[in-house]
Amino acid sequence: MLFIGGFAGFFMSSSSSGQAGATTVTFYITETIGIGTSTAQLSGSVEIDGSSTVYPITEAVAEEFMKLHPNVRVTVGISGTGGGFKRFVSGETDINDASRPILKTEAETAAKNGVGWIEIPIAIDGLAVVVNPENDFVDCLTISELREIWRPDSSVKFWSDVRPEWPEEPIRLYGPGPDSGTFDYFTERVVGKLKSSRTDYVASEDDNVLVASVESEKYALGYFGYAYYVNNKDRLKVVKIRDDAVPSSECILPDEETITTFTYPLARPLFIYVNREKFEKKTELREFVYFYLENGANIVKTVHYVPLSDNYYRLATAALKSGITNGLYELTLIKGKDLGPS
Repeated sequence: MLFIGGFAGFFMSSSSSGQAGATTVTFYITETIGIGTSTAQLSGSVEIDGSSTVYPITEAVAEEFMKLHPNVRVTVGISGTGGGFKRFVSGETDINDASRPILKTEAETAAKNGVGWIEIPIAIDGLAVVVNPENDFVDCLTISELREIWRPDSSVKFWSDVRPEWPEEPIRLYGPGPDSGTFDYFTERVVGKLKSSRTDYVASEDDNVLVASVESEKYALGYFGYAYYVNNKDRLKVVKIRDDAVPSSECILPDEETITTFTYPLARPLFIYVNREKFEKKTELREFVYFYLENGANIVKTVHYVPLSDNYYRLATAALKSGITNGLYELTLIKGKDLGPS
């Protein structure tokens, strides 16, 4: 049992069930005690970059945190998951917002640079496929149809190339750029190969630009994080998705329930990655991460994302305050699903 920080104890044990690869992880939390350093005079800075999808959550957390701690400056940038990781693995930033897990190549670069990291899931998001509100013929697309549209050697130019009964009108494609974690997730999940996509589309790392583009073009098709659709649902039409690789599958509309249960085919977790050494040295960074998790469920809902379970946020906070920084993804009970690149 650990007696670190403000907790009387947090520990975990694991045991194998006898089946190959099957391990049970059990976490125990005992009573919280009032030990800790006051943060009333907290000061310093926290620098964050990364995913435009995660940005609204982190920005909302940062605003609330700075109200409590006005002497701490928290800056949140948007250079995409991949662009943010380029800075993070070189030690430039404290936190990277990520709409996918860290890639093997990024983890290797971090190790070469002596940068350790803590992986913290913070929410669930669905990737929304959208068309213009005037589009009256597209109600549902299959994963195979999306693959045919977006694969690098795609011959699809008109809507009628997808289904003959659809209009012979050119498809105007909009999506995130190659530094985006949403791009990485979509290409891995839909096209079948990480970063494999046709290039003759309008790309932007700013989801608000994509929203405006689809809204202005009658025959447009685009994709981005579900929360951006929810915030602009009067300007867009969301498309149901069917995973035709699954027998007897149905067209599924993204909403809080289908995303939470992962019945929606394009649901995924969202993360923050924290520089481990800085987390240990910077009190303001530790307090910001604790605040993020302690208030995560409510703030996630406020900005129209789907929170993880309340139990997860409680356990993850307790783990970090007890000095345990590994295994937080396992606490979500969703690791191992088909959730994109790794």
